[in-house]
Amino acid sequence: MSDTVAILMAGGVGSRLNVLVRHRAKPAVPFGGIYRIIDFTLSNIANSGITRVAVLTQYKPLSLMDHIGDGSSWDLSGRTRGVKILPPKTGEQDWDWYRGTADAVRQNLPFITSSDAEYILILSGDHVYSMDYRPMVAYHREHGARVTIGMITVPWEETHQFGTAIIDENHRIVGWEEKSANAKSNLASMGIYVFDRRYLLELLTRHKEEDFGHHIIPQALKDGDVFAYPFGGYWRDAGTIQAYWDANMDLLNPESGLTPESWGIMTNITTEGMAYDRPPARIIGRGSARNCRISPGCIIAGEVENSVLSPSVIIEENAVVKGSIIMHDTVIREGAAIDRCIIDKAVIIGKNAMIGSGDPDEKNRQFPSHLYSGLSVIGKRAVIPDNVVVGTNCIICPEVLGPDFTGLEVPSGETVRVAGEADALRAK
Repeated sequence: MSDTVAILMAGGVGSRLNVLVRHRAKPAVPFGGIYRIIDFTLSNIANSGITRVAVLTQYKPLSLMDHIGDGSSWDLSGRTRGVKILPPKTGEQDWDWYRGTADAVRQNLPFITSSDAEYILILSGDHVYSMDYRPMVAYHREHGARVTIGMITVPWEETHQFGTAIIDENHRIVGWEEKSANAKSNLASMGIYVFDRRYLLELLTRHKEEDFGHHIIPQALKDGDVFAYPFGGYWRDAGTIQAYWDANMDLLNPESGLTPESWGIMTNITTEGMAYDRPPARIIGRGSARNCRISPGCIIAGEVENSVLSPSVIIEENAVVKGSIIMHDTVIREGAAIDRCIIDKAVIIGKNAMIGSGDPDEKNRQFPSHLYSGLSVIGKRAVIPDNVVVGTNCIICPEVLGPDFTGLEVPSGETVRVAGEADALRAK
């Protein structure tokens, strides 16, 4: 793939993941116990033989930059290969922050112009899938395309979240709608684009629009030669609370098709807090784990079922965890009951606390489009006091402590914040 370079978009705010992105970029959110979401795209790049990649960062990039490092975890470090992490050129003007995906690439044109590659592969860093990009680039070349877009069929009720295409019998795109409420097609963009290098430079120089889906792709359709590349494997946009939980639960379903290990998904195991320096997991006493992913360092003395545990999670005696995602170094104290929760790193759940009990139809009052199916989310380093009952569709913000609770019950749909904290979760 010496004729192709990759640009990995990893700068979005990811506000639909709510408190999970309070302290990190969306692609850096832990996934499946030992991975981060960006590992899937980085591994796809490496497994496709692409040796040059630029990662465009913006929002809270430090944990992402630390995780990527020099790229050696994905064999992307060396004299003829490498990862360049490119932040926006902030500090010159207020408008230096990226205003959209196309603007992000435009601000980093030197990466493209300094390369003699024929093709530019543009990717998103927040999708869970396995794909060899070589057949897609070959398809692009064989069809004489200026632009090729990776496409997948999605349920009709999800089309409003995607750009959708109408194609002819040759897979040429003849119609395009971006996140339409009444889409005419359920063939959706995967956020994967192959551009002829010269044509991309011409488009970004000729047009100052900000976004690929809203602006650049419709313009390319006017110029002609835009094709859809059909994809039939597992793929999920993990950019919402529900989709993130669903994708983690897919890891526990042998029929889902999500198998990171067989896909060759790689991660940086030497990143602080990852699995590299953790002892083996242990199930002790009367502890049990059924249909779970258990990471190194976990100690399970309670009951865990249908859940994903990151490194060094502790489940004490008589605690019960079901249908949940528990991140690094979290402690579930004796007698606690956790049901359908996403719990971030270094959280302490007090003795006999109950999380996820209540009416699953009571949507979160501030973020009804984020939490509506009965899930509850607890932010990083929060402490839930003993005997507290937290309902469904609740948000416990990062670093909340005992005094921040006004009583022993948090009703379904409520949000608990640090006392006196400004509303940092204002819906965008």
